[in-house]
Amino acid sequence: MRAAFVTAALTAVGAVLGLLRDQILARYFGAGAETDAFLVAWTVPEFASTLLIEDAMALILVPAFARALARRGAGAEPGETPLADPVRALVRHTMPRLVVTVAAVAALLVAGAPELVDLLAPGLPDPALAVDCTRLTATCVLSFALAGYCSAALRAHGSFLAPAAIYVAYNVGIIGTTLVLREPFGVRAAAAGVAAGAVLMVLIQAPSLVRELRGRSTPSASRTAADGPVTDGPVTDGPVADGPVAGDGGTLLALGMIAPVVVFALTRQSQTLIERFLASPLPAGAISHLNYAQKVAQMPMTVSLILCTVSFPVVARTLAAGDTEAARRRVERDLLLAAVVVLVGASTVIAAAPQIVELLFQRGAFDAADTAATAGVMRVYTLGLLGQTMVGALVRCYFSAARPLWYPAAAMGCGLSATAVAGAAGAQLWGAAGIAGANALGITVTAVMLLCGARRQAVPIDVRRLGEGLLRLATAGAWATGAGWLCARPVTPPLLATAVAALVVTGVFLLFVACAATAPGIPLLPRPRSRSRSRAESPRKPRSLSPPRSRSRAARGSRTARTSPRRTPHARARRAAPPAADPAPVDRDVPLGRGPVR
Repeated sequence: MRAAFVTAALTAVGAVLGLLRDQILARYFGAGAETDAFLVAWTVPEFASTLLIEDAMALILVPAFARALARRGAGAEPGETPLADPVRALVRHTMPRLVVTVAAVAALLVAGAPELVDLLAPGLPDPALAVDCTRLTATCVLSFALAGYCSAALRAHGSFLAPAAIYVAYNVGIIGTTLVLREPFGVRAAAAGVAAGAVLMVLIQAPSLVRELRGRSTPSASRTAADGPVTDGPVTDGPVADGPVAGDGGTLLALGMIAPVVVFALTRQSQTLIERFLASPLPAGAISHLNYAQKVAQMPMTVSLILCTVSFPVVARTLAAGDTEAARRRVERDLLLAAVVVLVGASTVIAAAPQIVELLFQRGAFDAADTAATAGVMRVYTLGLLGQTMVGALVRCYFSAARPLWYPAAAMGCGLSATAVAGAAGAQLWGAAGIAGANALGITVTAVMLLCGARRQAVPIDVRRLGEGLLRLATAGAWATGAGWLCARPVTPPLLATAVAALVVTGVFLLFVACAATAPGIPLLPRPRSRSRSRAESPRKPRSLSPPRSRSRAARGSRTARTSPRRTPHARARRAAPPAADPAPVDRDVPLGRGPVR
């Protein structure tokens, strides 16, 4: 609970600073060609953060560190050779390779910035400005990789303070650099702020990770000298590396386990690439409208996934310990709680979209026409928020176990195909709103596929029960949206209209869920005792001292004869007659058409 509170508080601060960052961009640069050029360059850090911080890095390294911590806690059995510290060995084996690989990728992106801009947005009005911004933002790839590595390691150790503060540092770097350098460099100052903020993300976590690695002794540190020396040798020296990286023989296994996660993360983030590719030929400002709408619409999803982010290491450790039932209960509870949060937020956004955009962005270079365009796109984006939340939460069930799973990547590929096909048609018909609708459609397809396939994975979710609960919650959200829109529409001040919509939506949603005859219950973690377990723990009656009966007759009889109760003359005499309104019981002792035998 404390970890969830700390993560929620710092995530809220980071979200507020991110909103302030977007307000500064809208105030000084508006929603035109200059902002579109910066947002094309911002595709690189957005792509890198998803791959290296939020999805791939966490989904790979949190289970790896969880297994290493489990082996550290187990230690060596008496009589066995003391092992190296599994956690330190994992860091030594993975971090140098990560730094070299990602640094090479960053250098390649800087050198190939012109070709990258032509590929991402072929119809951009000012490609030269986008190239300059891309070269600045490409340097953050290395910083994001180190920040994601530190976050995964700290979360696996149960330390959530520093990882939750990374986006606070990131947005502080962007805001400060933009305010200081905007006069001489224009929107290039924002791109330089992205690079500065990425460095701050690493610096804020590095001391905590070093403290964790130095402060934890090896599992053999308490043994006597007669047990043998304790070393921090390489991973290949012993059975320490039975995780995803294990010497030369484990290279192919490591690649096989990492590849599904990487492909999933790349495919998921490719939705942004498709959006900006399709929006680049549209009138100037379309990419900016999509960006502002998406940032505001995704705030409820960010809040709803906090619980899943905190519980992911818990689920990974539970699966490593072999307790699948506890992991299932935890995941089902988190999914329903996340759905409640995101649906209340999404209903509020749809009900008061114009007022929210006016309150947040309409000042300076951002005029009323930009407000109307952004509000329309934001309402369409919000239709896919439940799917976004389910994908972010369900994928943790697939990647918590130590085995490669390609199904999430395949499901994400199907959703991406739906986004591309629908977006190409929607952009021609409805412009930016059509692209947003295609995004909502694609991510919903992915969420449905992940939910249907969850029962066969490492965490066997009760799909039918969970699906019925989500459907009822979505129905409550639809009613709450209508009520909030009706109440907020006549209110003129945007702040008051937003507050009215939020209060009405929350009240109607909770009232609908509470009064529904089949409202979904959110399961608690402590599971009540089953009937069989209760019988096993209840005191049994003493058995009779009579000699055991022979089973030869039961073995020769049929299954029905063995399971039917034994009838005696005394029991037959005490049988009560059925009521007159009820039909007579039919069994082998009562012929059809006659009354009961007395």
